[in-house]
Amino acid sequence: MPPFLRPKTPPALEPSSPSSAGHISEKNETESPVDSDSSGEVEFKEGGYGWVVVASVLLVNAHTWGMNSSYSVFLAYYLRSGTLNGSSPLAFAFVGGLSISMALLVSPLATMCIGRFGTKTTLRIGVLLEAGSFIGASFSTEMWHLLLSQGLCFGIGLGFCFTPTVGVVPQWFDKQRSFANAISTSGSGFGGLIYSLATNAMITNLGLEWAFRILAILAFVVNGACSIVLKDRNKEVGAIHVAFRMEFFRQSEFWLFVGWGFFSIIGYVIVVFSVPDYAQTVGFGAQQGSILAAIFNLSQGLGRPLIGYFSDRWGRINIAGLGSLTACLTTFFLWIFAGKSFAGLVVYNLFGVFAGSIWPCVAPVGAEVVGLSLLPACLSIYWLVLVLPSTFAEVIALALKNPGVNGYVDVQIFAGLMYAASFLSIWLLRSWKLHQVSFLDSDSDGDGEGGTTDSSPRVPHSLGTYLSGIFTLKRI
Repeated sequence: MPPFLRPKTPPALEPSSPSSAGHISEKNETESPVDSDSSGEVEFKEGGYGWVVVASVLLVNAHTWGMNSSYSVFLAYYLRSGTLNGSSPLAFAFVGGLSISMALLVSPLATMCIGRFGTKTTLRIGVLLEAGSFIGASFSTEMWHLLLSQGLCFGIGLGFCFTPTVGVVPQWFDKQRSFANAISTSGSGFGGLIYSLATNAMITNLGLEWAFRILAILAFVVNGACSIVLKDRNKEVGAIHVAFRMEFFRQSEFWLFVGWGFFSIIGYVIVVFSVPDYAQTVGFGAQQGSILAAIFNLSQGLGRPLIGYFSDRWGRINIAGLGSLTACLTTFFLWIFAGKSFAGLVVYNLFGVFAGSIWPCVAPVGAEVVGLSLLPACLSIYWLVLVLPSTFAEVIALALKNPGVNGYVDVQIFAGLMYAASFLSIWLLRSWKLHQVSFLDSDSDGDGEGGTTDSSPRVPHSLGTYLSGIFTLKRI
């Protein structure tokens, strides 16, 4: 592994072994705990207890992002039932975007809470807020009730669950980092599969109110149990939990990384929330819409581990870029031209893993850009930048929607263009990385650590740097 990919160890710890990123020093192998909240003395090995952490994060993702995916079923129900006073299609779309944007907006606050109170306490705050949001939504009679509960409160709870868990899995792995991280993120796909079908069944058989209350109970029990067994290695890897590091804003590679996420999240939100309503727009029933949402989430659950596996083998930035390109092509050629048949929609949703490829790829790609120790600080800013697009993506989609069976054409074209822009951003980032690797490999004195930190050598680059590597075939 190139030296600049290794995490930068803070002065308080001994330097890491040069053999791999993420391993603790020889001195700390016998005296540092596996968890920053624990005093147990356990030698760290690749994986090990990390697989328990993977399972815990998988379940948390299933009962946060997975449950949030079921909002597509709620949205289709709201748009046709007229159950809330003062409602409109744009207001309902805003609820879905708000739940995601609030999760990202509170990430700096959640990051500071991790540094001050620890991973487990921060997660438990999120568990209480998420369960409370579902209970509040079950009593909603006005549109603003739903905005505050399922939008605002759920989003904050989601953020306090997501932020402390997103960077934990990579701390336990080196060679299998992308694979393990992808397995943990697949929980949102499996959760979305289960709760897309279950939510529709609960609304039909038990009513809207009890659908929310059952989700609240499940989220509280499962996420609460996961907060007990989850362990981090923040101290061992020297994780820096600060809300902002201003040097990121001066680095063009960081903005390419952000651009990839910015455009990807717009496309993802539009696809995940629009497919059930699109199905009913072209003539299918609510049950078929929920089945399509379930298929989309099944592709996420099964496909994300495969994305992680091939990321470790073929290059993390390579796979992230190819995922964005595939999402672009399937949106243009499958959703637009085959979407009016149910079989065509099924095939498109089977490619849904590429629509959400940002989730299994963001942490491994971020570690390639800034290093493992600076990843929490980097992601804190990253999620904050994604607040705006995630808030208004579905609002834009419904504003672009026209009457009739062809009403989604403008929405489909817009989503495809967003994925095209995300591919361009990540592929230019790949060119930067190729130049970085080539420069440091040729510089016998270059032994910087931890990506583009202040202590690592600044690699000269220009516009030609980003253009020269576009057609270069190399694992990166």
